[in-house]
This record gives sequence, C-alpha cells and structure tokens, in this order.
Amino acid sequence: MSIENLKDLYLHTLKDIYFAENQIQKALPKMASKAKSAELKKLFEAHLDETKGQITHLKEVFKILGEKAEGEECPAIEGIIEETEELIGEIKDADTRDAGMIAAAQAVEHYEIARYGTLLAWGELLGLDEAGTHLRAILEEEKAANAKLTNLGENKLNKKAA
Repeated sequence: MSIENLKDLYLHTLKDIYFAENQIQKALPKMASKAKSAELKKLFEAHLDETKGQITHLKEVFKILGEKAEGEECPAIEGIIEETEELIGEIKDADTRDAGMIAAAQAVEHYEIARYGTLLAWGELLGLDEAGTHLRAILEEEKAANAKLTNLGENKLNKKAA
C-alpha cells in the first residue's frame, strides 16, 4: 500500500491495529491459562471479551470508510507478544510470572492507547466523526484495562513476586 496522504496513513494504521487486536485475541487465552492469580486470570478473560468487541468496532470503522476489514502485519505487536511468550516460558516462579505478564500486558495496552489516540486525532482532521465514535469507545476500554493492570500489579501481585 502506497501512503500518499493522511487518509492513506490513517487506513494503514487502522489495518495495523486491526492485525494487532486479532493477535492479542489469540494471545490472551494463553496468558490467562498461565496466570496463578485468579484476579489476573479473570482480568485477561474479561479483556479477551473486550478485544472481541473491539474487533467488531474496527470492522464497523472499515465499513464506514468503505474499505475491507483486513490487517496489515504489525511487527511491533508481534515483538511484544513474542517477548511475552518467552517470558512466560522462562519464569518458573508463578508470582514472578504474574508480575511479568502484567508488565507485558501493559506494553500491549500502551501500544494500543498510542495507536487509538493517533487515529482519533487524525480522524478529527479528516472529518471521520462516525469512525471516531467507535475508536473513542475502544480507547476508553484500553485505558481502563491499563488502569486495572496497574492497580493489580502495584497493590497486590508485584508485592507477592518481591
């Protein structure tokens, strides 16, 4: 895909985050199965449900744009997920593994927050208000997921690992 203007860049980034959300949907069940903490497992499972809804929102954005919902390979998310899988395999202590998975999940959330924030800013400039409604809903879920991870890590799981 040739990127000639901001709308092309917007579409490229939309495809990137669509690919990322689909990869995250595949990774979350593995993370949930490796979590020692029942709270962390529940958080991953709840975010899996949210992620499925986010993919639906993204499909609506593609429809609004008159584009086919398709992903474009995202090396950034692939790297974060690969690193997460390596950590899960390398850390033997379950409490430490939970702390590591929280950190990895937050890396994913921060990436998503950055992407959705950018898409919202560009969408406003491009007059894509209807698409923005969907993206804003996703962004709020990602921020909430990040806050829950921070809370669980700081107030409970990191202390157990220490």
